[in-house]
Amino acid sequence: MSFVRRTAGFGLNALRNLVSDSMAIDMGSVATIIWLRGHGIIIDEPSVVAVNEHTGEIIAFGGEAQQMRGREARDVKVIAPLVDGVVADFEKTKAMLAYFVKEARSGISHFSRRAMMSVLSEMTPVEQRALLSAAEHARIGRVYMVEEGLAAALGAGIKPTDQHGAAVVDIGGGTTNIAVIANGTIVHSRAERLGSSDMNAAMIDHIRRHRGLTIGNETAERLKLEFVTATVPEELAKETLVKGRDVQSGSPAAIEITAGELYPVAEAVIRKIANAVSETLTELPPEVAADIYDRGIILTGGGALFEGLDTYMRTRTNLPVTIAEEPRFAVVRGLAQMFDEPLLLRRVSRSEPYTIIQPDPDVFEV
Repeated sequence: MSFVRRTAGFGLNALRNLVSDSMAIDMGSVATIIWLRGHGIIIDEPSVVAVNEHTGEIIAFGGEAQQMRGREARDVKVIAPLVDGVVADFEKTKAMLAYFVKEARSGISHFSRRAMMSVLSEMTPVEQRALLSAAEHARIGRVYMVEEGLAAALGAGIKPTDQHGAAVVDIGGGTTNIAVIANGTIVHSRAERLGSSDMNAAMIDHIRRHRGLTIGNETAERLKLEFVTATVPEELAKETLVKGRDVQSGSPAAIEITAGELYPVAEAVIRKIANAVSETLTELPPEVAADIYDRGIILTGGGALFEGLDTYMRTRTNLPVTIAEEPRFAVVRGLAQMFDEPLLLRRVSRSEPYTIIQPDPDVFEV
């Protein structure tokens, strides 16, 4: 345990104002969510940055950058520095995390003593080191890496003392984590580089190839949220107007598209996720499988909000399927709970807590 030795002009109260004790960070391909002790969730921003292509300078982060997407100035490009849950552009990821953490601590502190970060179950040491380096740049003192599936389970209400197995499927923008939990630890897990953003990509590709219209990600996202469902639409002939650019002429154009045409495009992606869930459940020990038969599957992540997904999963797996309360925040809620479970944290952390910022020997003693 660390304690503070008073020094001239730098007392205990001053240090408390400087240090924010605990932070939980769920940094995904689509969104970054940050929880701060005593303040709750204070950052919920898209994981994108806007870059000046001539100078390489980042000119906007998060929501501000997202507003430019699809309508960028000619010298600006909006990019997502994390792809499929891992760091694709280290420098941009480092700058983005530093910005979000600074915003989270604005007016509270200059650096954080501890932070929990969620990671994919199949993250490599190189990918883990990239996240740690980004945390160092964000002035975080110690970082604990916790598997996303376990954090999602705790955030969905599974107690760390629960001896029976529970299956949690966390569907994010670029990844899907399938984790089976018992006794506060992961019994079996699987990570798929597949998420709700793949539905957008599939619809963009289908409309371009089969209808001769190029649409942007914003339009595809709107279609997914407002028009497409995971189950067969009640009105297959229901139409909506889709606008974009004609593939041949390059001119602005629009087409009418039906719910029946888009359903199989989105369903193909959902079916891959459901197949991964089914395959994972066949690899469980018999006693755990029996628990899952009784308790079913819990859906978390932003993808859990896709209309009809719970019904689709229920049909494909023949198991009860429920959606966690506020599923987008399940992971960060679970990470936050870890601060109150030090013994569990020591047992499940991917590694020993990694000290990034060394304490000043004139101020700290250990």
